[in-house]
Amino acid sequence: MSTPSQPASGHHEALLDGLVEEVALRERVRARYADAARQAAAGTQANDCGCGQPADCGCTGSCCGPEGTEVPAFGPELYSIGERREVPETALLASLGCGNPTDVADLHEGETVLDLGSGGGIDVLLSARRVGPTGKAYGLDMTEEMLALARRNAADAGAANVDFLKGHIEQIPLPAETVDVVISNCVINLSVDKPAVFAEMHRVLVAGGRIGISDVVAEDRLSPADRAERGSYVGCIAGALSRSEYEQGLAAAGFEQVSVTFTHEVADGLHNAIIKATKSSDTLVAVPPAADVSTAARPSCC
Repeated sequence: MSTPSQPASGHHEALLDGLVEEVALRERVRARYADAARQAAAGTQANDCGCGQPADCGCTGSCCGPEGTEVPAFGPELYSIGERREVPETALLASLGCGNPTDVADLHEGETVLDLGSGGGIDVLLSARRVGPTGKAYGLDMTEEMLALARRNAADAGAANVDFLKGHIEQIPLPAETVDVVISNCVINLSVDKPAVFAEMHRVLVAGGRIGISDVVAEDRLSPADRAERGSYVGCIAGALSRSEYEQGLAAAGFEQVSVTFTHEVADGLHNAIIKATKSSDTLVAVPPAADVSTAARPSCC
């Protein structure tokens, strides 16, 4: 016979199960990128592409996506030859991103930039060059190995206007309204709490600030289960939001002028995408409740 306490107990158990799954997913992500950092520090390319396929396939679209597509899908080949010459080799070796957010964000002299999930530091170092000595570039990462590699890369590059912070992108360790631009390169899809990421980006941006993000985004026709069938969570596929989920999530966090533009396909119905949005210049604008994108943040498999 059921008692009044049983439904509450079942609810608590479901919450606990969800938390355990989130912790496990985050640990798998951390372990994967820690391994990539160790490989890069030893002078070797990460042994898989950003999509999780073996790196010896070249990390082109035909490796991570539809056959016959030779456009780079993940990794350092997405940067120009000139940009690759601007950073240490170990920063390139650690690059597992799906775009070039420094181009997307259109950075200017004197701006303060924050890179969410900064890895080996490639986008922070490129940003630091673009904002110049009067600007600042922050990198945020949860992986000790990546932070150590990024700091070494910054020292080798002679970058004095950078700072690498340890933390999670769902809880950015910076005061409110201190950043002009937030960038990120194929990291938000890995988050277990995407509404929190959107809210935190909005919080740390100054009025009129903007985001310029590269990420994997699904077509609206794909359910979370469909996405999970096409790749793993740590491979940047299963946790990807759909275009509508991205747009609605950013709008719910208070962003304006939201756009999600597909660039090229990396798996059936999943694309590398450029995401842009701005924070209102009116600092008194109220932030509506976060949109429900939790189903994409918690796939049924990894």
